Amino acid sequence: MGSKDHAVFFREMTQLILNEMPKAGYSSILNDFVESNFFVIDGDSLLVTCLGVKSFKWGQNLHFFYLVECYLVDLLSNGGQFAMVFFKDAEYAYFDFPELLSLRTALILHLQHNTNIDVQTEFSGCLSQDWKLFLEQHYPYFLIVSEEGLSDLQTYLFNFLIIHSWGMKVNVVLSSGHESDTLRFYAHTMESTDRNQTFSEENETVIQSAYKSLIQHLEERRVLALAPHFEHLKWNDMMEEAYQTLFLLQHLWSEGSDIQRVLCVTSCSLSLRMYHRVLVHSNCLSLQEVEDFCRLRCLCVAFQLHLPLSQRACSRVITCSWIRNSDSFLKMNKWCEHFILSNLNVFGCWNLNLNHVSDLYDEQLLKNIAFYYEFESTQEPHLNLGDSIRRDYEDLWNVVSHLVKEFNVGKSFPLRTTRRHFLRQEKSVIQEISLEKMPSVGFIPMTSAVIDEFVGDMMKDLPVLKSDDPVVPSLFKQKTSDELLHWHAQRLLSDDYDRIKCHVDEQSRDPHVLDFLKKIQDYQQFYGKSLESISTKVIVTQTTQPKEDSSGTSGEILQNTKPHQITKKSKKKSFLKEDQNKAQQNDDLLFSIEEEMKKNLHSGIRKLEDYLTSCASNSVKFGVEMLGLIACFKTWKEHCRGEGKILKDLSIAVQMMKRIHSLLERYPEILEAEHHQYIAKCLKYLGFNDLANSLDPTLIGHDKNKKKYLIDIGPARFQLQYMGHYLIRDERKDRDPRVQDFIPNAWQQELLDVVDKNESAVIVAPTSSGKTYASYYCMEKVLRESDDGVVVYVAPAKSLVGQVAATVENRFTKTLPAGRTLCGAFTRDYRHNVLNCQVLITVPECFEILLLAPHRQKWVERIRYVIFDEVHYLGREVGTKFWELLLVIIRCPFLVLSATINNPNLLTKWLQSVKQYWKQADKIMEEKFISEKQADKCLNFLQDNSYKNQSYEVRLVLCGERYNDLEKHICSVKHDDVYFDHFHPCAALTTDIIEKYGFPPDLTLTPQESIQLYDTMAQVWETWPRAQELCPEEFILFKNKIVIKKLDARKYEENLKAELTNWIKNGQVKKVKRVLKNLSPDSLSSSKDMVKMFPLLVEKLRQMDKLPAIFFLFKNDDVGKRAGSMCTFLEKTETKSHPHTECHSYVFAIDEVLEKVRKTQKRINTKKNPKKAEKLERKPMCRAEYINFLENLKILEISEDRTYADVKALCTEITRNKGSTLDRVLPRVRLTRHGKELKALAQRGIGYHHSGMYFKEKEFVEILFVKGLIRVVTATETLALGIHMPCKSVVFAQDSVYLDALNYRQIM
Repeated sequence: MGSKDHAVFFREMTQLILNEMPKAGYSSILNDFVESNFFVIDGDSLLVTCLGVKSFKWGQNLHFFYLVECYLVDLLSNGGQFAMVFFKDAEYAYFDFPELLSLRTALILHLQHNTNIDVQTEFSGCLSQDWKLFLEQHYPYFLIVSEEGLSDLQTYLFNFLIIHSWGMKVNVVLSSGHESDTLRFYAHTMESTDRNQTFSEENETVIQSAYKSLIQHLEERRVLALAPHFEHLKWNDMMEEAYQTLFLLQHLWSEGSDIQRVLCVTSCSLSLRMYHRVLVHSNCLSLQEVEDFCRLRCLCVAFQLHLPLSQRACSRVITCSWIRNSDSFLKMNKWCEHFILSNLNVFGCWNLNLNHVSDLYDEQLLKNIAFYYEFESTQEPHLNLGDSIRRDYEDLWNVVSHLVKEFNVGKSFPLRTTRRHFLRQEKSVIQEISLEKMPSVGFIPMTSAVIDEFVGDMMKDLPVLKSDDPVVPSLFKQKTSDELLHWHAQRLLSDDYDRIKCHVDEQSRDPHVLDFLKKIQDYQQFYGKSLESISTKVIVTQTTQPKEDSSGTSGEILQNTKPHQITKKSKKKSFLKEDQNKAQQNDDLLFSIEEEMKKNLHSGIRKLEDYLTSCASNSVKFGVEMLGLIACFKTWKEHCRGEGKILKDLSIAVQMMKRIHSLLERYPEILEAEHHQYIAKCLKYLGFNDLANSLDPTLIGHDKNKKKYLIDIGPARFQLQYMGHYLIRDERKDRDPRVQDFIPNAWQQELLDVVDKNESAVIVAPTSSGKTYASYYCMEKVLRESDDGVVVYVAPAKSLVGQVAATVENRFTKTLPAGRTLCGAFTRDYRHNVLNCQVLITVPECFEILLLAPHRQKWVERIRYVIFDEVHYLGREVGTKFWELLLVIIRCPFLVLSATINNPNLLTKWLQSVKQYWKQADKIMEEKFISEKQADKCLNFLQDNSYKNQSYEVRLVLCGERYNDLEKHICSVKHDDVYFDHFHPCAALTTDIIEKYGFPPDLTLTPQESIQLYDTMAQVWETWPRAQELCPEEFILFKNKIVIKKLDARKYEENLKAELTNWIKNGQVKKVKRVLKNLSPDSLSSSKDMVKMFPLLVEKLRQMDKLPAIFFLFKNDDVGKRAGSMCTFLEKTETKSHPHTECHSYVFAIDEVLEKVRKTQKRINTKKNPKKAEKLERKPMCRAEYINFLENLKILEISEDRTYADVKALCTEITRNKGSTLDRVLPRVRLTRHGKELKALAQRGIGYHHSGMYFKEKEFVEILFVKGLIRVVTATETLALGIHMPCKSVVFAQDSVYLDALNYRQIM
């Protein structure tokens, strides 16, 4: 089938792409301060795009290369990491444009030899297997392609590339319509949607057939394009002729030369020889005329070698074109240039300078020379040339004469031996650019102390226009308004603060208003307490010192009076009684834990660990840990005694080793010999004999009867493979008096020091590592210092403002003067206590309103610290100007927080330069203040000393260790079921990436993944020299070590990464490729049915105990639909267990308790024992609570297999009559838009969260999720802005062009 037979498919493919173009999103494809995603640029698309630039003039090679490099510099300056690909098949599209064929070849040479860009030219076409393998190995985020070619055939080639990219799940960025600024690079992106992928899959055979027919058609056109110029000579013949020409030149110039000279002499000589062979049609140039033209070409190159660009740029523009008779030779010459350039790579050892490959042809210069000698010159041509130009010209022509052996081409002079003009004689031949008066270029003169101070002596070296220059008034537009404008946004300088909605008058003393404000505060504290269980800290201002006791010794006498002594004894007695009660409660709790562990070990262990977190006594903790170890050991023995067991439940052994780790590491001073002996016995039963002997050498050797207890795996491998999440981290033992709740790490202590010294800092630490604590410590410090200081917390979006404000209200309480409050909030939607609070939570654009408002400067002077959370939004396309402006204009110390800044050193350096500027400015202001004060002319604005005690240092505080290890899985649909395949992080790498960039700093492995990497390396290279050394059991940090710590596992990981890198350096690239391939998951089926299978995915996670989970989608409509599909699925599911579910077991347990209560009441009533009756009344479950519980269950009518909610949390909420979470949050969404739907979903333990929801609805979902009443949430990326919603699983349920490296790391 030919290309005509596929015309219908070509139109169908084109129509599909045209339909997708209007849907293309226009956004920034690169982000500053964020690691760029790897992408690919189609080189031919870039060539076509630059040729289409309006300013480009054909024949100006240097200008074309300038446009290309500007494009690439924009990408590189914004942190782009990319490769450029030139397909071999794409060359066929230029056979009708031989001048572009040579230009394309020169572009490839330039990029390969004069830049550091990765240029790929080995792929035959976009449907080749090599290209497919490249995409699978490198995972490009997008491919930049042109939507239109120079011809229909080239457009079809681009269309095939687009369709294939979509089929490979690679997004497409159109090469046209790009814009860039200092921080971003904008483009139109067409996503690889399910529809596009389906089209590629369903038409795979047709696509292959149509592509082959198109290439075959282009090859036929190549033959037709060559025939008029080279007759019987074929493509390979011409390549051989070019090779022979270069071979002869190499012998003449054996020491080497530059590309301009080489291409000139070889292309001219080859063109002359070919023209001599095919000669000559009557309407073409004669051979002698062609020789004259080649002389002009050699002279033009001589000028290019010597004329500076500034002179060439001022040359005349010759508007007339070459005569039609020269067309045949010009095309032949361009073909020859292409053949010569294509053969250069063969002569690799030849010393050829390719620096000027971008300046091979200057048509305007050639036309100027031809015009001069044809119309203006009256003298001998060689008399007008300089010695160096004439000498170079003669050398070039002599080499041409030497290379053309078939006939004599004549001497170098005279330059013209024929009379025919090569340029057409037209009326308007010259456009005298050089004669036009160029406008004056320079800076507009002005007087400004600020500019003089900022620029300094630089102004002396810059051109400045005169004030009477006519260009100066022409640059000023007519003033339309006297009102000032924002310098950066060009908005009217007005105060938007008053336009923002305020719910109540904050200064009102109306009782109803005060009552409303009290309710708001109560709810905020409830909201904050539901997010984190932290006790409220009472803040007392340090300036308020307690009064000294003026009574002196009389106070001591009063303390010794008899009434006081009686009161003291009674207090002591009550304290003792309280201690006895607590001890009794502890004993009861420990007994219940011990009993629970006998019934169900894992349930008992969970209770044991809950108790350990609440217990303060080390001796009690030690006893509880020993209790847990004994229970685990007994359970392990009973488990292993079971007959016919093939597989052992290693989770019991894991719990046993976890207790051993805790005992040895946390309580070494309490452990005695008998404890060591018991621990050694436990290790012996697990089969860890060497570890057991290291604790107790007196243990008897191997016992055959104990074989059934052994786990048949080495201790190091067991700890890494099965205990990765439980490995103990190295923690400081010395407490910091500034922190009561935990012992801070070294980097956290550095943060506290930063705040104490009033310094600024850039803090880069992973999610959940504890960086936010510095923010609260900073708030507490300012709150304690005075009642006037203000801390501003800048959140990236309004969705985070409410949550942070609630957390602050819950963490701190402080008695403030009338009219002052602790916390306020300010967003575009509402404001509350903004100017009278001490902690303001706001967003960047609102903070800018306050900073730039002239009449808010008194409030600005009160700011003591500014905290910027999620500062990587500085690299986003929306709102960047606010972040940048705020970081520049604030003068107080600041904290910059982020988990995903790629180049923190660069950001810190920039912020330090800003601080140094303010340091110099403050110094000048202080000197001016002193001088003005001495002169008694001090101005009010000079009296501001609020920043006098601050430090101007900006520290960089880094923490690279994430507290929780992440495991990644790929979800797919196989055989109508949902499967999870573990995705090893190294599988995302390629050998090229490892060789060029090494392992990414944020690519960390879990201990299990380190074991997997070692096993794969050992499997691939059976004779690996270091296999024994890096074996887990032999590794120096693991050998005979009972407690392997997290840091040990991290060093083992680093050793494996270094070893894999050395494999590449030592030439074992193929082995590394095999390792990476073996680590990749098996081939996965398409996930196109994931929408339909979504409820099964959630059900699978529940079965794996991986709830709570958050499912991220990127369209608001899809968020609600997926949540609804889960609810429908649960409604259709038949209840598998009615009376014996966990939820109903609570009912039966309560029934039993109540029955006992009734019997006891009867017995007490008969005996009339009032004390026992009173004790009975204090039972936790009364009759009314039970009735309420049953009523709620009736309303709910859902068993635990038909809801995703945590049943225990649900029952806890139901049994609470007053003050429960549900009582507080349900009324708030009663009248909201999505309230009814959210309540129905919440009964099933489901919720959704996106930016289009009312803030009360979002808070409803957040609170219930933290409480466990909702355990499945579908959400957009707005939930990834630092909102506190801890979960076990994060699922990306939808792909999006916005899911780049930044968003992925931020969400995780």
